[in-house]
Amino acid sequence: MSRVSAGVEIVVDVVGVAHGGSVVARHEGRVVFVRHALPGERVRARVTAGDAEARYWRADAVEILSPSPDRVRPPCPYAGPGRCGGCDWQHVDLPAQRKLKAKVVEEQLRRLAGLTREVHVEAVPGDEDGLGWRTRVTYAIGDDDHAGLRRHRSHDVIPIDRCAIAHPVVRSIGVESRSWPGVTSVEAVGSVSGERQVIVEPGQRDVEPPDLDDDVSVTMLDERGRPRIIRGDGAVTETAAGRRWRVTGGGFWQVHPGAAETLVEAVIESLRPRPGERVLDLYSGVGLFAGVLADAVGDGGSVAAVEGDRVAVTDARHNLSDLPHVSVHAGPVDRVLGRKSDLAADIVVLDPPRAGAKLPVVAEIARRGPRAISYVACDPAALARDISTFAAHGYELTGLRAFDLFPMTHHVECVAILKPVP
Repeated sequence: MSRVSAGVEIVVDVVGVAHGGSVVARHEGRVVFVRHALPGERVRARVTAGDAEARYWRADAVEILSPSPDRVRPPCPYAGPGRCGGCDWQHVDLPAQRKLKAKVVEEQLRRLAGLTREVHVEAVPGDEDGLGWRTRVTYAIGDDDHAGLRRHRSHDVIPIDRCAIAHPVVRSIGVESRSWPGVTSVEAVGSVSGERQVIVEPGQRDVEPPDLDDDVSVTMLDERGRPRIIRGDGAVTETAAGRRWRVTGGGFWQVHPGAAETLVEAVIESLRPRPGERVLDLYSGVGLFAGVLADAVGDGGSVAAVEGDRVAVTDARHNLSDLPHVSVHAGPVDRVLGRKSDLAADIVVLDPPRAGAKLPVVAEIARRGPRAISYVACDPAALARDISTFAAHGYELTGLRAFDLFPMTHHVECVAILKPVP
C-alpha cells in the first residue's frame, strides 16, 4: 500500500521509551512510536500516522498481548487510545513512570550532549498517588458548549466530567459542569491558599460567562488576547519560600503545589550563594528565584532579574518591591543581555521555556564568567542541547537532579549545575 490508513493494525514488541510519552517498537525495519504501551510488552497497535515513505509511524496500543509487570489499570476513565491526550502514563505504576522519565533524560544527554550519566527522578513531597496536583488546567470547549480536553495530536474535544490530575481547588470551580456558549477555552486556576480564577477565551463577541461562585475571579480575553477583568482583581496569591507571590492572569507559576519549594531548594543547593555576590535570574517570571537569592546574597550583593513577559515583570516588581538590591529588566533575555553588558554575574539561574535558552543566551552567560550556573529545564532535549552549547563555551555539567513535577504525563523537570572547566 502507498499510504498507511488509520485503523491498520500491526503486532509489535516494545523495546524502549521515547521522549514525548511514547514507547519504541519496530515493524519491518521501521520505527514505530506507540502510545499506551510499555517497554517489554507485545501489543497489537493501530497505526494513527505514517505512510510507506515515512521514516517512522505513530500508533496506539489497542490490545496488550504480553503485559509488563509495571502496567496498572488507569485511574482515569478518559485515559486510553482515542481518548484524552492530557496524560501519557496513566497505565503505568507511579515508580515505574519515574524510571521511564529517567531513561528519557539519560538518552537525551547521551544523544545530544555526548554525556553518560545515571539519572534518578525524585518524587515531590506531598505527592502520594500522582493525582489531584494540577493547579492550572486549560479546558477546551466543544461544539456542545461543554468543557473537555483534546484528543492526542488532535483538535477534537473529549468531554469530561472530572480531570483526575486537577487539584481539588480547580475542580471546585466547576468548569466541567457548566455550559460555556460562545467560548473557545477556559483556564481554571486555583492557588494552594484557596483563591480561584477563570480566564475565558471567547470564540465570538459579547460572550457572557456562566454564573460562578462569588469568590471566583473572572478575566475575559479580547480578540488580541489582552485581558479584561470582569470580576475580582485578575490575580491569585501563591506562597513559597517564606514569601507571598502575586501571579496575574495566566502568568507562569509551577502547576504542582510542591514544585516551587522543591525547585528553590535545589537551586540554592546547587549554587550555594555567598553574601555579596552578583546574581542573574534569567526568565525570572514573577520573581521566585530572584527573591530567594536576594535574601541569600544580602544587601551587599545584587540580583538582576530578566523577563520577557510584561505582565510577569509587573508582578515581579510588586513581589520584590521590598528588596532594593533587586532590579527587574523587561525584554527578551538575549536582547537584554546583549545591550546591558554591565549586568555582571557571579552566579546565574535560568528557567527558560520549553525550547530552551539557545546559543545567544548561552554565549552571553558564558561571556560574564559566572562561577556556577543553575539551569532549570522542563524539556530534557532542550536542556541537553544547551549543555552541549555550554560545553563549547567552557562550562561542564557537574550535577543534575530530576523531579516528577508532572505525574501521569511524560514531562519531567531537571535542575542542572554547570561550572567552568578546570
